[in-house]
Amino acid sequence: MSKVVLITGGSSGIGKSIGEFLSRKGFTVYGTSRNPDSISNSVFPLVALDVRDANSIQTAVSQIILEAGRLDIVINNAGVGITGPLEEIPMQEIKNNFETNFFGPIEVMKAVLPQMRSQQSGLIINITSIAGYMGLPYRSVYSASKGALELITESLRMEVKPFGIQITNVAPGDFTTNIAAGRFHAPVIQGSAYEKVYGTVLKTMDEHVDSGSNPNEMAEAVYQIIQNPNPKIHYKVGVFMQKFSIVLKRILPDKVYEKMLMNHYKL
Repeated sequence: MSKVVLITGGSSGIGKSIGEFLSRKGFTVYGTSRNPDSISNSVFPLVALDVRDANSIQTAVSQIILEAGRLDIVINNAGVGITGPLEEIPMQEIKNNFETNFFGPIEVMKAVLPQMRSQQSGLIINITSIAGYMGLPYRSVYSASKGALELITESLRMEVKPFGIQITNVAPGDFTTNIAAGRFHAPVIQGSAYEKVYGTVLKTMDEHVDSGSNPNEMAEAVYQIIQNPNPKIHYKVGVFMQKFSIVLKRILPDKVYEKMLMNHYKL
């Protein structure tokens, strides 16, 4: 019997790449989208789900379990980017980012854990970000929301391990996806104290995404994790320097690391 996989945010980008890869490997894949009827090119079924809506999550999970009879792997992939000087990001946008990147994945995990517990097996993979390992200038909210998901995974992993359930994080670096198009950009305000520097940093961030790695690398990494009967707590997927930046944060004095980041962003 093929394993049943649920991927939130499966209509594009990393989620779509993972779903297509796992489908080719013989998994029964369900993706989600807020508007699945608008997607015509998916090779696996898409279920309506908005991670900001708990009822939507419960309905989607119940539908998949009813159809497939079980749920073996859940990949919390749905997420949104956000940039801007913290002082100038509207509070509503900050809350929306946490609703999508942090509270949404929690609601998904709460919805699927009873089924996994009854099966006495299951794997949850939370897609976080290398940006979640450090506070990045003009990406403060994104770093915070992804960092929070990293930490809550560590806690929940210990709570559910006695039930035969595994949970892990996968932190990607920059990949060529449409995340920049869907990201909330605080506007560059003319006359703002941040105008010049933020405008330059914003351009640099978009260039990093445009020249990012192929999302199929994430699909390969996720497949290898699924094959591992005892996955690690944290995985990082990206180019060497992105992964090495996490190592440097552990070994360098805080102010030296801060200076390194400021030099990188030309602050």
